[in-house]
Amino acid sequence: MTTTTTAAPAPASQRLEHFPVSFFATVMGTAGLAIAWHKAHLVLGAPVVVGEAILYLATALFAVLLLLYAAKWLRHPGAVMQEARHPVRINFFASISIGLLLLAIGWSGGEPGFARALWAAGTLLHLAFTLMAMSSWIHHSHYEIKHANPAWFIPVVGNIIVPLVGVRFAPLELSWFFFSIGIVFWPVLLSIILYRLFFHPALPERLTPTLFILLAPPAVGCLAWMALTGQVDAFARILFYCSLFLLLLLGVGAMRFLRAPFYLSSWAYSFPLAAVTIVTLAMAEALHADVLRALAAALLGLVSIVVAALVARTVVAAMRGEICVPE
Repeated sequence: MTTTTTAAPAPASQRLEHFPVSFFATVMGTAGLAIAWHKAHLVLGAPVVVGEAILYLATALFAVLLLLYAAKWLRHPGAVMQEARHPVRINFFASISIGLLLLAIGWSGGEPGFARALWAAGTLLHLAFTLMAMSSWIHHSHYEIKHANPAWFIPVVGNIIVPLVGVRFAPLELSWFFFSIGIVFWPVLLSIILYRLFFHPALPERLTPTLFILLAPPAVGCLAWMALTGQVDAFARILFYCSLFLLLLLGVGAMRFLRAPFYLSSWAYSFPLAAVTIVTLAMAEALHADVLRALAAALLGLVSIVVAALVARTVVAAMRGEICVPE
């Protein structure tokens, strides 16, 4: 995460040491946008080239970030271990595996072999990150209620992404295994986070964008449920309309988010909005509902603008030396 205070550029080695694992959230946002445009091509007739171009960009971005973080691991292993012990940053390790899973979804239509390899790597890695995070929470000596925030959903509830193409790449029971982890622990973590939000001081300013992560579990959960069951039933509707309500709830406080300064954590806006867009497109297709088609088109425009703005703000922050610096 970054600040908005302009600073003199640090030496390359020092910036590598402070390269945050949360940077992989940019892959989640861009890959999610690519999937949304792919789905919009099928449902709304959007140009297919847009989704393909964004998917190539997301794939290249992931490769660059992976090389940089691998270099950090080799040159500054202590800094990596420090992130793994950090009560907030530990959750963003799972953004690496989620990035792989989302890229697998994006490539599953045109390059199924490549997509299967990405999915397998992402699935195994995500299970490891889930175990790492939950073990840290259970066998801890440093967590306090103030550390609870929506980023806690990433390593555990992120398991519900696995079935989206896992139903095509592996035995069905494996997808049910990962879906069960995410859907059971979602209400558990949601209760903890809402308790923290209701009865304790507000989230730090730099973590405020993570409130948008609340959108992702019901939206992706609905998509996963539809993939597993092949139908839109009552439970799918509950998850879908829950995601729309949360979108409305966050929309009520939109000015608070618009006035907030840019942090790297601002990328938390991107993937959840993309997830809501994708599930709205899926529901519009399944229910043949024109009102949902119109809503999906509006959401696609919104998330496209948000991601474009985040890319621009990230480039500017990098040029000013505001990224990859000590907190």
